[in-house]
Amino acid sequence: MTGEPDQLHPRPQLRRETWHDLTGTWQFAFDDDDRGVQERWYDGARLGTDPFGARIQVPYPPESPLSGVADTSFHPVAWYAREVEVAVPEDGRRVLLHFGAVDYHAVVWVNGRHVGEHTGGHTPFTLDITHALDPDSSVQAVVVRAEDRPTDLHQPRGKQVTSEGARGIFYDRTSGIWQPVWLETVAQTHISSLRWTTDIDAGQVRLDLALCGTIVSGLTVRVRLSLEGVLLAEHSARAREDRATVTFALEDLQTGQPILWSPESPTLIDAEILLEAPGTAGPADRVHSYLGVRSAGFRDGLFLLNGRPYYLRMVLEQGYWPTSHLAAPGPDALRREVELIKQLGFNGARIHQKIEDPRFLYWCDRLGLAVWGEFPNAFAYSPTAVTRTVQEWQAAVERDVSHPSVVAWVPLNESWGVPRIATSPQQQSFATALYHLTKALDPTRPVISNDGWEHTVSDIWSVHDYTPSGESIRRRYHAVPDLEHTLHGPGPGRRKIFVHDVEHAGQPVMITEYGGLAYVDDLDGRWAGYSTVTSAADLQDRLEELTSAILDAPRVAGFCYTQLTDTQQERNGLLTEDREPKLPVEQIRRIITRPSAAIPAEEVDAYRRATKERV
Repeated sequence: MTGEPDQLHPRPQLRRETWHDLTGTWQFAFDDDDRGVQERWYDGARLGTDPFGARIQVPYPPESPLSGVADTSFHPVAWYAREVEVAVPEDGRRVLLHFGAVDYHAVVWVNGRHVGEHTGGHTPFTLDITHALDPDSSVQAVVVRAEDRPTDLHQPRGKQVTSEGARGIFYDRTSGIWQPVWLETVAQTHISSLRWTTDIDAGQVRLDLALCGTIVSGLTVRVRLSLEGVLLAEHSARAREDRATVTFALEDLQTGQPILWSPESPTLIDAEILLEAPGTAGPADRVHSYLGVRSAGFRDGLFLLNGRPYYLRMVLEQGYWPTSHLAAPGPDALRREVELIKQLGFNGARIHQKIEDPRFLYWCDRLGLAVWGEFPNAFAYSPTAVTRTVQEWQAAVERDVSHPSVVAWVPLNESWGVPRIATSPQQQSFATALYHLTKALDPTRPVISNDGWEHTVSDIWSVHDYTPSGESIRRRYHAVPDLEHTLHGPGPGRRKIFVHDVEHAGQPVMITEYGGLAYVDDLDGRWAGYSTVTSAADLQDRLEELTSAILDAPRVAGFCYTQLTDTQQERNGLLTEDREPKLPVEQIRRIITRPSAAIPAEEVDAYRRATKERV
């Protein structure tokens, strides 16, 4: 199937007009005895016969109901197969096979020929399969072997449970293919990746391109930027080896209207990128992209967006659905998730232990929602876990660095994967190295080394505090001596916020997990959350008590409520797992959006505009 013009591309920031969607029905087999390679299950002649007797709906993981398999028991190895219609292209063009994510190690064959493999369950990969296509047929056999060892504690897995059955704060696994699969036919020389960087202080927008294929003399990149169909600027540059850089001055983009991106004004600039070779009739490659002009930083204890203080009102987003697990039940569900978060009054989401689908980030960019990008951590520390984390985290940052909605990076959460960080110099060095690696990859955003507690070096001092009492929050965070004692004393939950003395350089303090209030009519043995409420009225009172106490803290620069939705046995969402609100939306919005003492003047103005009050 060819992607329809109105169908959202799986990779919205680097999209071509023609692509072939490979989601849908695939042949499928578990391989519990791990005999598929030895028995050559990848041989294309076996498609439609044993062992591929089952069917699965891609991209839903086999543990989920929407996959049609719905088997949550241990199956370390699974195989996928299907036939695709694609002929050997003419004029040296290449056929690329893209995978959004396969958990955890994927090996791919086309017509029985090995075409590549990838390790990392949350990041994308692309394979050039041209050499494996059958020149005598337009039908090609694609086979994927996905290996995901469910009890490997050294494998980055986030909140996927390592036991049989979800429990505590951990959920049923998401293994195998769980994000889109698609084909593209491209020129022999084509654009393989891009990065947008906006520097408001320097007044620049920069596009860095990576190119693949033969780089001929005189190869030129031409970039056109437009806003709502009106051309803003057009520049070109020569390719140098396999790279090209095009720079725009911000003054070139002035239109008489604000162009800075924010959740309240999510302005996006469209881009058309042409790769032109001398002596050719048309562009060798043409891709479409977009960018948002904005900056993210901190100063004087405040988070800054576009150089101005900005109060982050975030919600913890697990990105998990009852019918499809970490995969969204459909593209529309990703947009609806962003819309729901904004309707509740939040201006941001902390993606929790997951590298989210790029289409979700697209809607955050398009509709206006700030995002903290977080890595799904391993559960144990070892050289193997370090290597796996570094490799996949680097790929995640590179994939998402151009999204204006992403305003902070979180490589570690609550000391997951570094359980002895409080006393281990080795694990402390790892957290610090991740901080500096992230800053080396992307110096334009704040980085949190270990969200919640036991920071080594961080640009935001984030604290997880599940006290059930608003009065406790007032005692811990309102007065300067109390705040200093909280930061440098034992900390909430008897976890120190810092593993050693740190220098204050203007880092803001944020409470990035709080609440966790569980409310259902009957818990029925499910996890009770961090504290429970017995009625909708009780939920509203406690939500307002805790949130108001944070908003009244003059030196707390933002918060993140736990959590958006109920998720399996976790019943502490503001919404049910079917995305139904437990309280009237307007009541949640009133509580979340009231002014903050940290930025009183700006917040009051924003609050008045949002609520159309006249004072």
